[in-house]
This record gives sequence, C-alpha cells and structure tokens, in this order.
Amino acid sequence: MTAAYSALTSRFSQWRAELGLPQPGTVENIQKEVKSTHLNNFIFDGARADLTKSLSINPVFQVTHSFALGSQVSQPSYNFGAIFANQNVFLQGGVDHDGNVNARLNQGWSAGNVTKVQAQFSQQAGHNMIQLEQDYQGADFSANLKAINPSPVDLTGIYVGNYLQSLSKNIALGFETLYQRPTPDMSESTTSYLAKYTSNDRNWIATAQVQSAGVVLATYWQRLSEKLEVAGELQLMTNSTRRDAIATLGAKYDLRVATFRAQLDSSGKVSALLEQRFTPFFAFLVSGELDHFKNAAKVGVGIMLESTSLTPEEMGMPPQI
Repeated sequence: MTAAYSALTSRFSQWRAELGLPQPGTVENIQKEVKSTHLNNFIFDGARADLTKSLSINPVFQVTHSFALGSQVSQPSYNFGAIFANQNVFLQGGVDHDGNVNARLNQGWSAGNVTKVQAQFSQQAGHNMIQLEQDYQGADFSANLKAINPSPVDLTGIYVGNYLQSLSKNIALGFETLYQRPTPDMSESTTSYLAKYTSNDRNWIATAQVQSAGVVLATYWQRLSEKLEVAGELQLMTNSTRRDAIATLGAKYDLRVATFRAQLDSSGKVSALLEQRFTPFFAFLVSGELDHFKNAAKVGVGIMLESTSLTPEEMGMPPQI
C-alpha cells in the first residue's frame, strides 16, 4: 500500500512538473503591481525626513531616524528604526517618541519556506499585537497560515489561511478564509475568492477578489514601456445596507533620476507625488492631494538622506579617482 501510494504521488508530481506551471506569487501580494503604481502607500502631508545610516552591507545593518510634523491627520512624531538582514534572517525594529515598540522577524528555512513573527507593544490598552505566520511557496502554488493574538488557553484570536494555485501559464485561482474568535463562546468565519490573470509577456495583470460581505475588488495593471506603468482599481460594495462603487486610476513614470506618480478617483481626489534623487544618497519628495468634493487640499514635502561610513569598495561601487 505504501509503495503504491508513493508511486502515485511521484507520478502526480511528475505530471505537474511537465505542465510547466509558473509560481503565482502570494495572496498578500496579488495586487503588488497596482499598489506600487498607486499612491495609497506613498502619499503624505506636512513635512517628513528619513535619515538612514548604513553600517554594514553584508550582512545588511542600518539605522533610520524618521521625523514627521505638520500633518493634518496625525500628530508630530519621531521614530527610530533598525534593520539587520542576511540570506536567511530579516530583523526589523522601531520605537517612537511615545514608547511604542514594533518588531519583525523573518526566518527563511529554504527558498520558499519562511516563518514570520511581528509584534507591537503600546502603552495604550488594546494596541498590543503579536502575529505568527508561516509562508510556503511551491513551484506552482503558495500557501499561508497566520495567527493574530492567538491564545493557547482558550484559542481566541484571529486566524487567516489562504492558498493560490496556478491552473495554467496565465490563470491562478485561490481563496482566503478569515476565522475570528474574540471570546470562547463567539466565533465567525468568512471566505473570499481570488483570481489572477497574467499575460504571456507579463506586461499586464488583471485580478479579482470576491468577499462574502458583498464586496468585489477588481484591478488591472499594465506596463506600457520600461518607464511607464498604469493601474486601475474598481471596488464595489453591494450588501444589504450599502451600495457604492469607487474607481481609481493611477500612473507611475520613472525618469532617469526621479519617479512621478499621479492618481485620481471617483470620490473627487487628485493626487501626485514626485521623488527626485539628486544623488544615490539624497532624495527630495513633494506630495499633494486635492479633494474637489470637499474643497480641501493637502501638501507634503520631505527628504530622504542616507549616509555611510563604508568605502566605495566595501559598497561594491567603483573606486573614486
């Protein structure tokens, strides 16, 4: 029986390998290209400065001082962060002026098998968090298990599992299940379904996600040239209490020493961000957002400065003449 099962498993693995299915990526990064093009993760207002000092290249070790002030949506802040990384380990930590501490550890066991731990500690009640995660990427699939504030005593917490499988060279399908157990006598689970289509030349990607709460998210990303990328996102909410839709269009243009992003959406917001690099170690940022419906505007300026005590040879750069 064992020999027959092993032979069947080996034959099935060989059949899958002959199909030549690509690695589909992870569910968490299924919209990675769209998020990199849009401004949601980059827009800011007020003034900010990120000062980074590299102390080592191999292994990577650097510290960062981040300052922010003048924002309309957040208080002035200071954050000190540090990063250590080698081929198998990634460590990141930070502390802000209020004493809030965050930390991250990624331990790679193999090329596609990574254990991740994240933690956040705060003086405010209810803001402490610990997250345990196991990520595995096979030749033609990816799987992820995540536990947020799990309790080994009564099993309360939030648990997330997802799976993404390539069905052809272009199509990948998957699902993500969220199980919440805030108290021992209360629990709830929801499942969302995902689809991803990638063109043969990988110059455009379309994704769709359907959630049980009546939310549909569709995205489209395309590389028009080596320097220009565009992306669109449509979010539909069709539950019993709300029917709404938000469409977002964005573009990213990479110049020789600068990156420009622009975005507009159906809620009346127009945003832009320019990152100008004067040297490899100094960048100047200008950010702006105009809300036509609310007749409001936000402007932000920032700098990114990196210094190092390493020689050009230690950094892998050509020696200065």
